[in-house]
Amino acid sequence: MARIAGVDLPKNKRGEIGLTYIYGIGPSTAKYILDKNSISRDKKVNDWNDEELNAIRNTITEEIKVEGQLRSEVQMSIKRLLDIACYRGLRHRKGLPVRGQRTRTNSRTRKGKRKTVAGKKKAAKK
Repeated sequence: MARIAGVDLPKNKRGEIGLTYIYGIGPSTAKYILDKNSISRDKKVNDWNDEELNAIRNTITEEIKVEGQLRSEVQMSIKRLLDIACYRGLRHRKGLPVRGQRTRTNSRTRKGKRKTVAGKKKAAKK
């Protein structure tokens, strides 16, 4: 089993896809890592030998910020926005979308489950 940056990579997936299981590595970064170490993108993770695995590990540790280090950096950036109380920081604090999306409809991911508010009662006709 291939373990890189504290993440177990799936054995039966292509290397290009398997690397994206690491937080901070997307498709383009995965392609870059494999190309730099001259490993076929189509080669499965369980077909990597120890030399290839070590080369990938070294590239990731030297050049790319991943997992815990990246998560803490993102959290520090959000904390900085909250501390300076800028618009984006206030949106984070309120739990609303930060990048200008509409909130009248949608944005359920940020706002959470619906909180139903009772509608107005219509006046009875005489």
